[in-house]
Amino acid sequence: MFLENTVNHKEQFGWIEVICGSMFSGKTEELIRRLKRAQFAKQKVEIFKPSIDTRYDDEMVVSHNKNEIRSTPVPAAANIRILAQGCDVVGIDEAQFFDDEIVSICNDLANSGIRVIVAGLDMDFKGNPFGPMPALMATAEYVTKVHAVCTRTGNLANYSFRKTQNENLVLLGETEEYEPLSRAAYYNAMKKLEEEKQQKRK
Repeated sequence: MFLENTVNHKEQFGWIEVICGSMFSGKTEELIRRLKRAQFAKQKVEIFKPSIDTRYDDEMVVSHNKNEIRSTPVPAAANIRILAQGCDVVGIDEAQFFDDEIVSICNDLANSGIRVIVAGLDMDFKGNPFGPMPALMATAEYVTKVHAVCTRTGNLANYSFRKTQNENLVLLGETEEYEPLSRAAYYNAMKKLEEEKQQKRK
C-alpha cells in the first residue's frame, strides 16, 4: 500500500532511441522514416544536426539515397536544449560529432517527456568507439544497430574504412573517402595500409 502511494502514475517520461552503425548502413534513412511517421501522426517534431555537416545540404538531413527531412543545424549540443522545448519528438543526426554534453541533454529531454531519436556512427575510421555514442547507447531504452554490405566480401559490414591517408578524426565524405567493410575485410585492409606506410618510411 505504501508503494502505491509513492509512485507517481501521472508522471509522463519520454525515452531515447539510438540508431547506430557504419557508413552506408542506413542510419539516416531509418531516422527519417521514424520522424516522418511521427509527423504524419501530427506530433511536433524537431530535427537537429551538427552545423559542420554540409555534405548534401546546409539545412536538410539527407540520406545517401537522397531521402530528406528539414532540420536545424546547430554548432553545439547546448543549442538543442533551448530549441527542443515544447516538442513531442526530437531527432538528432550525426550525433558522434557533438560534444559529450549531448548525453545529458538527450536524457534531460527524455525525462521531460520527449521521445528522442539519435543516429550516429558507433565507431570511427580506426575502429574505436566514436565520441558520445557509447554513452548514448548505454542510457538509451532502444538501440538499433544497422549494417551495410561489405564491398569486398558481401558479408554484413560494421566498419567504416577510410580510403584516404587523412588522419583527422572528423572527415566528412562519401564513397570516394569511405568503404563499408566486414570485420575480416577491415582488418586485412588496415594491415595492408600499415604495411604500405612502413614501406614509405624505408
